[in-house]
Amino acid sequence: MDDKVLVVDATGLVAGRLASIVAKRLLRGERVIIVNTEKAIITGEKERVKNWYMKRVSEWRTHYNPEKRGPKVPRRPDLIMKRMVRGMLPYKKPKGREALKRLRVYIGTPPELANSAKWVPEEAKPQNTAVGFVTLMELAKAVGGRVG
Repeated sequence: MDDKVLVVDATGLVAGRLASIVAKRLLRGERVIIVNTEKAIITGEKERVKNWYMKRVSEWRTHYNPEKRGPKVPRRPDLIMKRMVRGMLPYKKPKGREALKRLRVYIGTPPELANSAKWVPEEAKPQNTAVGFVTLMELAKAVGGRVG
């Protein structure tokens, strides 16, 4: 891999905070690879988070056009993380699109990245350990995503 590539290990990190940190780095022109995405967490009570996300998944039909097809919300852990980062980029502007092209997100660690140095941002670690959380893998399984 390039020495200009930043490899981030998402194990145990808060997904939203990690997404904002990664989005800033992408806008600066860096290439970022996120590994172990399925181990990133979303804070909150498990059932509440799962129900909130399931509501987003199931309400993609509208009254205006009930025949719309296709899921509008990602269900795999890597795509959930990628959508989080995309939401923090100016996606419809060329700068944001170019930034998103520099992002790679993986479930687990690919063999070619196994020996590379991984960066763990301190800002993305959970602040309050008393708060419950759900991992992206658990969330994906709860909403019927293909994982594994």
